[in-house]
Amino acid sequence: MYRKKVLTTLAATAALGLMLSGCVNQASTGGSSNAAGNSSKVSIPAISSVTTPAGAVLPAGDGKATCPSTTTLAFAGAETGPNAQLGINIFNGIQLAIDQHNKANAGCQVQFKKFDTEGDPNKATGPVTQIVSEKDIIGVVGLPFSGESKATGNIFEQQKLVHITPSATNPSLTTNGWTTFFRGLGNDAVQGPAAAKFLTDKLQAKKVYLVQDDSDYGIGLGTQTSKALGSALAGSDKVITGQKDFSAVISKIMNAKADTVYYAGYYAEAAPFDQQLVSKGFTGAFVGPDGVKDDQFIKQAGDASNNAYFTCPCIPGELIPSFESAYKTLTNAEPGTYSIEGYDAATVMLSGIDKGKQTRDALLSWVKNYDADGLSKHYKWDATGELQTPDVYGYKVENGKIVPIGVIGK
Repeated sequence: MYRKKVLTTLAATAALGLMLSGCVNQASTGGSSNAAGNSSKVSIPAISSVTTPAGAVLPAGDGKATCPSTTTLAFAGAETGPNAQLGINIFNGIQLAIDQHNKANAGCQVQFKKFDTEGDPNKATGPVTQIVSEKDIIGVVGLPFSGESKATGNIFEQQKLVHITPSATNPSLTTNGWTTFFRGLGNDAVQGPAAAKFLTDKLQAKKVYLVQDDSDYGIGLGTQTSKALGSALAGSDKVITGQKDFSAVISKIMNAKADTVYYAGYYAEAAPFDQQLVSKGFTGAFVGPDGVKDDQFIKQAGDASNNAYFTCPCIPGELIPSFESAYKTLTNAEPGTYSIEGYDAATVMLSGIDKGKQTRDALLSWVKNYDADGLSKHYKWDATGELQTPDVYGYKVENGKIVPIGVIGK
């Protein structure tokens, strides 16, 4: 019940912000533009904090849990590599959940192991093979990225080890017949259309140039967003992971007189891309998805990031003050993208352990039948491992920080 109140608060505040932004957009139609016809970015008010959902399941439980001292959950994902911060955000959320659980439950001290994949599909199979061979590990949060999830799904499936990804969004991941894979957020078939609507309705983009990287994530999201943009798509191009020079694609963007760029990929390439765009005179908006939405993007792009907006099927962690405070105490940093989703995914498994689901088979069954509120959303999966009606949120860069705008679609 209280969860509905939180979502209503978010939606109402977002609606107000977007209504106000409509006035701002109209007032700014006579704003500056460059030779390519790019108009200045619009200003959309941010939303404010809400209180902790009273009905949410929390890691501490009732404090009466008992379990073997060997009971272990694991994280598999990037701790190093070019996009490591996205994995670190998740790992910290999991760590917070396990810390809170163990502090409250003296009789059930759940162990936590982490395995670094570097976010690389070619390197992920080794750590995951090691995970499934350790019988004390009964549940996994990860993998963060779509490519590594695709590469390792069969390994988890063969050993019937449940895993919840807080961030891998390629829609095809739930079409493989896997019974152990669960997605803790909306996929790109949800985010793509929401992003297109955000671009054309709220940012009032008339000519969007879409650029995607060569990852499973970028390809899936780029495809979905391109379809939804329709006639607003001014052109598209592809880049590769690790690319540093974007002059060729920037020339195409300027020649197309695009007023907005949507980049489907990760921040490691998005930051230099945006920086080079701005240095070439592009004054339109640069919009990225969840893979770009991280403070590392701002750090690496510098002042060029002032033109940036983001879409993400993830709730802003700072909107839940109790979570934000506890996370900052643990990490000395603000919650990042998917920190709260990592926390919720771990909580789903911890609550099962507290109910005596302390084998791989039992915990897998628990997750399949789960139906309860978390801090970020309601968790109930269909037979393929997809959540029901997840929300997509909008964000913008303001004064060097990423601030939430509100719900932009489902």
